[in-house]
Amino acid sequence: MKIYSYTLLVILVLSVSCKTDKKKTTTDNTVPQDSLALVEKAREIHNNVITIDTHNDIDVENFTDSLNYTMDLKTQITLPKMEKGGLDVSWLVVYTGQDSLNADGYASAYENAMSKFNAIHRLCEEIAPDRIELARTSDDVRRIHDSGKLVVMIGVENAYPMGMDLSNIKKFHDLGARYMSLSHNGHSQFCDSNTGEKDSTWLHNGLSELGRQAVAEMNKQGIMIDLSHPSAESNKQTIRLSKAPVIASHSSARALCDHSRNLSDEELLMIKDNGGVVQTVAFSAYINSEKHEARTEAIRELNQQIADSLGLTWLSREDYYDLPPEKRETYRNNVYKKVNAISKEKIKKDTTLPEGVNVADFVDHIDYMVTLMGIDHVGISSDFDGGGGIQGWNDASETFNVTLELVKRGYTEEDIRKLWGGNLLRVLDEVQQTAGELQAGRHES
Repeated sequence: MKIYSYTLLVILVLSVSCKTDKKKTTTDNTVPQDSLALVEKAREIHNNVITIDTHNDIDVENFTDSLNYTMDLKTQITLPKMEKGGLDVSWLVVYTGQDSLNADGYASAYENAMSKFNAIHRLCEEIAPDRIELARTSDDVRRIHDSGKLVVMIGVENAYPMGMDLSNIKKFHDLGARYMSLSHNGHSQFCDSNTGEKDSTWLHNGLSELGRQAVAEMNKQGIMIDLSHPSAESNKQTIRLSKAPVIASHSSARALCDHSRNLSDEELLMIKDNGGVVQTVAFSAYINSEKHEARTEAIRELNQQIADSLGLTWLSREDYYDLPPEKRETYRNNVYKKVNAISKEKIKKDTTLPEGVNVADFVDHIDYMVTLMGIDHVGISSDFDGGGGIQGWNDASETFNVTLELVKRGYTEEDIRKLWGGNLLRVLDEVQQTAGELQAGRHES
């Protein structure tokens, strides 16, 4: 049973007009707009469906006996926030930033990845086994959900920690990984990154030979291939090579927001034809760049003022990612967390800041991709604790607001079930079926 509060939601619904110009695949025109009945209908649907968020970052420091997700931490994902917002399944991410393509870089990255795998297992097996459990299949998800527990799944953001050793694909799979991207922000040993668009500098012109081998091995091991960070050319080559459906774990529509992290119509249609799914991401810079930049600049100035008052150096997102991984962690702990805690409180009270990207803007991208690709190929993600979060869905406790907006636009319960995870689980099933056939030598090319 999902439990959450609705007082603010009712106020929100009564004060915000519904958009009626969105084209949808299926609608329920009997739903009264902007009413308490609509809220109750949305609440019922939200209770009935399994809600899956496919991308949440973690900090290993939040997986200890004294500090962990059973507590109401300031992170966007915690067990109390999931329970309050009715978020059933969180894909926790083994993320490693891009560094040098050499043995030392690979070794350091591998150590980082193992620490995150271990942290996730610790949460499920030692810290809170009575409240949350690791799932490896769609059947696991449904069984755990039916038992009343929350569900964790594991994704790997950036294959860089694997180094040159493709046997790590099976090792990561055995640890629970069920999707993996071949790069992050920076070209990896496997493929070019979307960041190459900035100066049109490419390392492989798509996939490297090792990357092509990795695609085949991920197909064989049953790991979904994630297209959210590689370059467009890398993605196209991957889709053509893959014998199984692919996913984008946290990306939106480039036609609505021209960012290199978003997917073009060509890529979206290729993913549709491949049978895959795109998990629309609630990351404001990828949803509405104008609104994001205006508010971000105002908040940047506020953060700079706070940092200056504390005698700290505040970094831009780009400068942060230019730091080596160990210095990023130091910066997060010694600067970012301190400034951000003060900033959040000031933002709550400041009515002069520009309007931020909100749930309606986010669902605009869902509408667009559903119209282009069909209801069976679109899903939902937040990128919480990795930069994601928008007004109305800024942490897991506000998850119901997404369902509410979908109901306002006329999506049916079956539509919403697919968007909230049904499509993603269908792809996982197909990827695992393909893996079984490849291992048995039965798969037809």
